[in-house]
Amino acid sequence: MSGDLNAEPESDILDIYGDGVAEGLSDDKETQTLVKKFKDFPSDAAVRKVKEDFETLDHVTLNIAVTGNTGAGKSTFVNAMRGLSNDEEGAADTGVTETTMVPTPFLHLTMPNVTIWDLPGIGTPNFKAKTYLSDVHFERYDFFIILTSERFKENDINLAKAIKQKKRLFYFIRSKIDNDINAENRRRDFNEERLLDKIRDDCKKNLSSVGKPQVFLISSFNLNDYDFNRFMDTLEKELPEKKKHALVLSLPVYSLETLDRKKKHLQKMIWLTAFGSGAIAVVAIPGLTVACDYGIIMSFLENVFRSFGLEDTSLQRLATRVRLNWKDLKAEMKSSFKDGVTTDAVTSLLATPSMASIMTLKGLMSGIIPFMQLPAGAISVAVIHYLLNKGLNEMENDAKSVLEKARLHQV
Repeated sequence: MSGDLNAEPESDILDIYGDGVAEGLSDDKETQTLVKKFKDFPSDAAVRKVKEDFETLDHVTLNIAVTGNTGAGKSTFVNAMRGLSNDEEGAADTGVTETTMVPTPFLHLTMPNVTIWDLPGIGTPNFKAKTYLSDVHFERYDFFIILTSERFKENDINLAKAIKQKKRLFYFIRSKIDNDINAENRRRDFNEERLLDKIRDDCKKNLSSVGKPQVFLISSFNLNDYDFNRFMDTLEKELPEKKKHALVLSLPVYSLETLDRKKKHLQKMIWLTAFGSGAIAVVAIPGLTVACDYGIIMSFLENVFRSFGLEDTSLQRLATRVRLNWKDLKAEMKSSFKDGVTTDAVTSLLATPSMASIMTLKGLMSGIIPFMQLPAGAISVAVIHYLLNKGLNEMENDAKSVLEKARLHQV
C-alpha cells in the first residue's frame, strides 16, 4: 500500500487485499495477523475477533505500582508520569518524610483507564517487608517500579525476588540523577557519561542476587533525559499489546522523541481501527456502516488530540511549566483541529469529491446483497486508513509547533 497520504484513496482500495497491504509492517506481527484475518473474510470468527479487539481497545486498564524507600522520590515520579509538577492541583504529596501511608491511586488526567499507584515505602512501620505484597494488594498491578535515589537496599532486593516468584514484571529505577550530576559537575575531571556508567554499574552489582536486572537512571524533573526513553522502549517490548497502547497514549509529550513514539504507535492502531470499520461493514444494515465510520473517526481522532496534549487543559499545564501564556501555545495550532475534534473538523476530512463518492458507494454496497459485502469492507478499510492518517499528520504538525514554541522541540 502506498505511503503517500496525498494520493487518492482509490489506489489503496484496489490494493487492499493484495500483498502490498503488509509492506512496511514486517516488524509488527499482530498487525500482520490482523491483515491475514481480514484477507480471509468473510470468516465470521475472524470478523468477530477484529470487532472485539477494536471495541475493547480503549477500555483496557493499566495499573502501575511505584514503590521504594522513604525519600526515594516516588510521589515526584508519579506526578511526572501524569504530566504534573509537584505544586499543581491534583498532584501527589511530596516531602522528605513518608507522605504515602496507604496505596494511593492517581488517575491519569486525560486517560482515566490508566492509574499510577503511589505505594507506601517498604519496611515502614505499617508495611513490613514480609507481608508487603499482600498488604498493598499485589494482584491489582500490571507491573512494579522499584525506585531509589541512592543504593538499592535489602528490602528492595527482597521485594524484587518476591515479585519475580509471582511472575510479574518489575523494573528498577535510580531516581534523582540530576542531583548526582549537579553534585559532581564542578570537578575538573567531570565526565557525565562516565558518572552515569559508574552509577549504573554500581546498581547492577548491588542487585546481582536478583539476576541481571536492567536499571534505568531517571530525573523526574526532566523525564526525557538519561534513561527514560530506554525504559519506555523496554516496556513497549515487554507489555501485552493492549497494555502498551494505554501506556504510550498516557505519556506526557515533552519532546519530539515522545511525540514520535506516540505517532508510530498510533499509526499501527490505525490499522486496527480501519479493520474494525471493515468488520462493521459486513453487517448488512442499510445506513449503519456510514454512521459507524463517522463514530470510529471521531473516537480515534479524539484519542490522538488528547494523547498529543492539544486540549486546553494540557496546554495550560505545559504553559505553566515553561512559563508562557497558554494562548500563545494554542495560537501555534493551524490545522482544522485547532479548536478540537469537532464535527466541522472531521467533516473537512471528508470534503473532497472522491471521499464523498466513495462513502456513498460504500453505504450502498454494504446493504444491498451478500456478495457485495466484501467490496464494502475493502472500501471501508481504505477510506478509514486514509482519513485517520490525514488527521494524525495534521495534529502531529500542531503538536510540533507547540513544542517549538515551548522550546521543547529538541530530542
